[in-house]
Amino acid sequence: MTKNQVQINKICLAAIFLALGWLLPFLTGQIPEIGSMLLPMHIPVFLAGFILGPCYGALIGFITPLTRSLIFGMPPIYPTALAMSFELLSYGFISGAMFIFLTKCVKKLPTIANVYISLVTAMVLGRFIWAFFDYLFLIGSDNPFTFMVFANGAYINAWPGILLQLVLIPAIVQLLYSFNLVQHLLPDYAKVFKRRNIKENNTENTTNDNN
Repeated sequence: MTKNQVQINKICLAAIFLALGWLLPFLTGQIPEIGSMLLPMHIPVFLAGFILGPCYGALIGFITPLTRSLIFGMPPIYPTALAMSFELLSYGFISGAMFIFLTKCVKKLPTIANVYISLVTAMVLGRFIWAFFDYLFLIGSDNPFTFMVFANGAYINAWPGILLQLVLIPAIVQLLYSFNLVQHLLPDYAKVFKRRNIKENNTENTTNDNN
């Protein structure tokens, strides 16, 4: 597969993740209270970071809430969609960058551990980035951004969505790479993961033979 074909496939997958970011919030009925609990828009952004890499993940994360606000009117463009755009940008970039770094450089960790470390790191840092921009946009408003607003929005009210992401996203990423479902679409990115799995399997087989 040529580099041009790989880029075309990446663009097509990026469009699918963007469309999922538009459509998944309809599962919550576009009710803000439910959406803030389940966080459906976050899932395709994280997957874009893990599957397409940090640059595509950041791009999808940034434009998804903005374009959805312009097309469907939800979330409100200011300050919600604007703050979310920087939050999701960080999710897509950090998850993809951390996953590549850990897979290439920290070879003693199991692959699924790399996925979880990358995901949790992105989730924590992304929430602080969201808090910073939400605070910035709400300076001087009648509803200032306080610590309780941050705690409720980032963790207390969002725990169902956080739990869903911790279960669903690593399972999907593990499935896609373990069964080579994206190897031919994204060979340069998937080779690292494939080599890692081969080494882990060989290590397990050697251990079993010694026993």
